[in-house]
Amino acid sequence: MAGARRNTLKLGTRGSPLALCQAGLVSESLSRQWPGLEVSIIPIKTSGDKFLDVVLSQVGGKGLFVKEIEEALLDSRIDLAVHSLKDLPAELAPGLREGAVMRREDPLDALIARSSLRFTDLPRGARIGTSSLRRQVQFLHHRPDLQIVSLRGNVQTRLKKLDELGLEAVVLAAAGLIRLGLQDRITERLQPDLCLPAIGQGALVIEIREDDQRTAELVEPLNHRETRQATMAERAFLRRLGGSCVTPVAAFGEIEGEALVLTGMVAGLDGKRLLRHAVRGETGAPERVGQALAEMLLAAGADEILREVNAQLLGQGQ
Repeated sequence: MAGARRNTLKLGTRGSPLALCQAGLVSESLSRQWPGLEVSIIPIKTSGDKFLDVVLSQVGGKGLFVKEIEEALLDSRIDLAVHSLKDLPAELAPGLREGAVMRREDPLDALIARSSLRFTDLPRGARIGTSSLRRQVQFLHHRPDLQIVSLRGNVQTRLKKLDELGLEAVVLAAAGLIRLGLQDRITERLQPDLCLPAIGQGALVIEIREDDQRTAELVEPLNHRETRQATMAERAFLRRLGGSCVTPVAAFGEIEGEALVLTGMVAGLDGKRLLRHAVRGETGAPERVGQALAEMLLAAGADEILREVNAQLLGQGQ
């Protein structure tokens, strides 16, 4: 990398404590891989960070967490962007692509309970805070007595609301708590048979311009093959269903030897009707595995469920 220009990279990210922490992890990995490379972290405020008093599904979904960052990338104000993969829409903006998907941190959801009780032991009618429809439908499927309280804000804000709102528990991604050094707050890691994680949860993705070969070569060594295979299957599942990051859809891929096992879920908003299946396929064909699982759920009625959910969400937003 000759010349000053080739020794610098501008990395765009959201400005929350967790986003900055994650950007720092990417910056450190790049610096270790390429000694002498200077990475400047540029915080960018997104629409998702501005609308904190409304439900995500009513203001455009999690794509609002990447829109302004992608614009900065397309305008060459930054060279790469770092996102939580679960926040990235199934279809990227034209002209952009995934440069690398890094090794996945703990992909599960974490229960933080004031009383240190596990999920099954929470009192009847307990109030649980979460910003996720995916979590809501799975919780209500197992415990229809629970009251779900919509919760927005960064990790620290949501933890504070546990006491401020008198909630019995809040649920957050375990990966974010671990990266922030808050893993001691976790009461229980919710297993996939109770709550399938979000598509891409726990993984960081580096987004780059399609025509930027220089940055592509710099970030390529950060790719983690197994994580990329699993998350490609999850995202192919989401694309085939036509779902978004906020609809009650979940998928979780695991590599077992030479096989890719993908479990997926679609549910109605009240959790009463919930479809769940798993498929096993080849690690070398992750998109085919994701599409096959989506076809299974569509054949079982997932399209009808999603139409009803979208109509309900549209009505709530008016």
